[in-house]
Amino acid sequence: MSSRTKISVIGAGFVGSTLAQRLVERDYADIVMFDIIPGMPQGKALDMLEAGPILGYDSQIIGTNDYADTANSSIVVITSGFPRKPGMSRDDLVKKNQEVITQVTEQVVRYSPDSIIIMVTNPLDAMAQLAYKISGFPRNRVVGMAGVLDTARFRTFIARELNVSVRDVQAYVLGGHGDTMVPLARMSTVAGVPLAQLLPPERIEQIVQRTRDGGAEIVKLLGTGSAYFAPSASILQMVESIMLDKKMIMPCAVYLEGEYGINGLFVGVPVKLGAGGVEQIIQIDLDENEQAQLQRSADAVQELIKVMGI
Repeated sequence: MSSRTKISVIGAGFVGSTLAQRLVERDYADIVMFDIIPGMPQGKALDMLEAGPILGYDSQIIGTNDYADTANSSIVVITSGFPRKPGMSRDDLVKKNQEVITQVTEQVVRYSPDSIIIMVTNPLDAMAQLAYKISGFPRNRVVGMAGVLDTARFRTFIARELNVSVRDVQAYVLGGHGDTMVPLARMSTVAGVPLAQLLPPERIEQIVQRTRDGGAEIVKLLGTGSAYFAPSASILQMVESIMLDKKMIMPCAVYLEGEYGINGLFVGVPVKLGAGGVEQIIQIDLDENEQAQLQRSADAVQELIKVMGI
């Protein structure tokens, strides 16, 4: 590998390998793709490397089954674990993925003690909390990807409904990644115009519900596996904000210590991401209903923490 910054992607399934492809095409870091399946990450990495001459990137990418190859990564993205199957709730995944994430986090800490961890494995908030606890990292260096994806879905549905560019739609989805997520319709705008002035409440509520069911809708359509194009794009946006110190504000799962009245839990809220990881937690004024929904979301995460016994 060259002397460029190193980003490691743990798990070379659909989300991991699509992310690796997006990252290597950006050409500002070398990529290591780890998986426990022999040959699989190596084959995918070689395939991506061979696209370099055509697309013009010089980033190196390797696939590996040895955590030692991930040493000294600046960012480690964890996508490994069991995916959701149709009819399976995110909660069903807890016990199965607790074991996986425990082992992965221990290896990440061993080889990249100064890295920033981006957690993607579901159930997202609980797995981020697990990684935070096991790693012993400060809270600015463990962050979960969910809100960016949920917000992208929300923005997509709003743009489709109004027949406008997605770039003109600003929105936020807070809370846990699951059925209790909190799309903030009141604060969503289209080219600066509040959404409530553009759509009737019942239509907004339908879009909110579709956003909550966004992952399940895709799982059902695919029959096997779950979404990976939008999730990998969402991780890319987070990586980019950290790598290039862009200081973008986006909703991510972070460990709250009293913000929004929530203490000692990973919950999705707006944060500023920069070279230091989570550089600021943005506190926005929620109305009573929104605050109650966010608390409900936090309670659901708390239940999962209880299930894991951490």
